[in-house]
Amino acid sequence: MDHLPNIYFFNPTCEYAVANGTASWQPNRILQKMESDLAMLPLYFADSQDLILVERLPSKKFVEQFDKMGYTLPQFVLKKEILNTVTVPKTTFNKLLPWGWSPAAHKTLARLKSGCSEEFLTSPVAHWKPEHRNLYSKGFALTILKELLCTAPSGIFITEDLLPEICTTKEQFERLILRWEKLMVKAPWSSSGRGLQPITKTPVHEKVWEKLMGIVNDQGFAIVEPLLEKAADLAFQFELQKGKISYLGISNFTADQKGRYQGNFLNGLPDCFSEETKSIINKVPEIILPPLIKILENSQLAQLYEGNFGVDTLIFRDEKKQLKINPCLEINVRQNMGLLSLQLEKFIYPGKKGVFRTYYQPGIPFYSFQKEMAKKHPLQIASGKIESGFFPLIDIAADTQFGAYILI
Repeated sequence: MDHLPNIYFFNPTCEYAVANGTASWQPNRILQKMESDLAMLPLYFADSQDLILVERLPSKKFVEQFDKMGYTLPQFVLKKEILNTVTVPKTTFNKLLPWGWSPAAHKTLARLKSGCSEEFLTSPVAHWKPEHRNLYSKGFALTILKELLCTAPSGIFITEDLLPEICTTKEQFERLILRWEKLMVKAPWSSSGRGLQPITKTPVHEKVWEKLMGIVNDQGFAIVEPLLEKAADLAFQFELQKGKISYLGISNFTADQKGRYQGNFLNGLPDCFSEETKSIINKVPEIILPPLIKILENSQLAQLYEGNFGVDTLIFRDEKKQLKINPCLEINVRQNMGLLSLQLEKFIYPGKKGVFRTYYQPGIPFYSFQKEMAKKHPLQIASGKIESGFFPLIDIAADTQFGAYILI
């Protein structure tokens, strides 16, 4: 079965689709543009026989760049062509691998299912079930966090008085403002730092109240955390198959002041981290992984899901300036940028450090940004690996607004 192609499909808005719950949900125009501009990103997960669904086929120049590095690209297929195929012969494909599952993703890929392997058709992700929805919620991650603190307590973990809380009323928000002063409010179903609202000033502005109550009205509740003094963001990457979890590695990412994802460090920790932070990061896997994997294998996730997922972890300083860890801040039940950054490390010359970043600046297309960066940071390739410079991860056309790149 191994030589049958998998089909990859980039839909990073899957959490919003899950929150909405209807199969006909569509992202707004700007998010649709993001999905189409970045549609080829799954190529870094895929084997040469696999298929990537795209809106536009890559240029000859893009393909040649990989040939020069000795890397065979997977096959790119126009999404509208393959999805409009009337019948797909049996066992043409192995698995359908969207970035993340949702009722909308199932509807989009429905036509291709009949051609998938038996292994895929009998897996827990072959059909959407109502109970899947809970796995994608930040409320599920909070349940796992509480269980982890109970079963594997550690002096280095977040203390009970700082644990996130679920809020449904204005009074509950007000009580937490009194208790913690500064808050981070999160929509339960959201990703990459969207759906976040920091509260740093009181009295809270009317517009902010509207946003908070909007989250509650849309999604039923909000997750509220104290705004902590962050030292580092990490994510553990896993694969789940037949109820068993394998650990793939740790990714180190950066987010801005508002918690929005900005990129990942490649090939190790950046030099700007203090020795104390680096040493705690190196200790983290042995403290967290064994109990976390055990709890997750006994949770609904192991019964209802198959595929990749990531667990975000926050290292922060408490009021005594001691480093502490929230070992399970969020669970991303999908492929994710941290997992992608682990895949990208194989393109980098050994011993070289770099960053992986996503790009969006309204009014400045990725095309212009790429021209400027290529001048400032010319690409140097040695033995088929990137030694230094700017390397765009997607093919770029004049109207490409969203981008992704490596900078070494």
